[in-house]
Amino acid sequence: MLKTNAIRILEKNKINYEEVTYDPDKKFTSGLESSEKLHIAPFLIYKTIVTFIKTNYYVFVLPVDKEINLKLAAKLVNEKSLDLLPTKDLLAKTGYIRGGCSPIGMKKLFPTYLDNNAKNLEYIYVSAGKIGYQIKINPNDLLNLINAKYANFTLN
Repeated sequence: MLKTNAIRILEKNKINYEEVTYDPDKKFTSGLESSEKLHIAPFLIYKTIVTFIKTNYYVFVLPVDKEINLKLAAKLVNEKSLDLLPTKDLLAKTGYIRGGCSPIGMKKLFPTYLDNNAKNLEYIYVSAGKIGYQIKINPNDLLNLINAKYANFTLN
């Protein structure tokens, strides 16, 4: 399999994971499309959203069938407001592209929050750092690896 930065970090830290792939057919595949291609329920596949205010960046990892509540997220990180990082800035800031942004192995470890719903799951899927390439991982292992916290920050 492909050795992405995320995979190298998992292996270096001896964390159990499984690699899952699909043919994305195009440059960008949404999380819901990934769910369909992999035949995995959307609540198990998590997307990585990068937000910012001025020079502060925050990462939120949530199921692909949910949306981030920016007001709730801002309150969580003690900011007045947050904006989504523009797609054009994603690669430079994180090292990843839209549709292949992993919470593991970004250029810098930003404050990261994992949706509370993951707490009760045995495993979730997150991007391995390339479109069409996912990692099946225990959410607590992910949480500890990237120094994240569980929190509520979704609209639905």
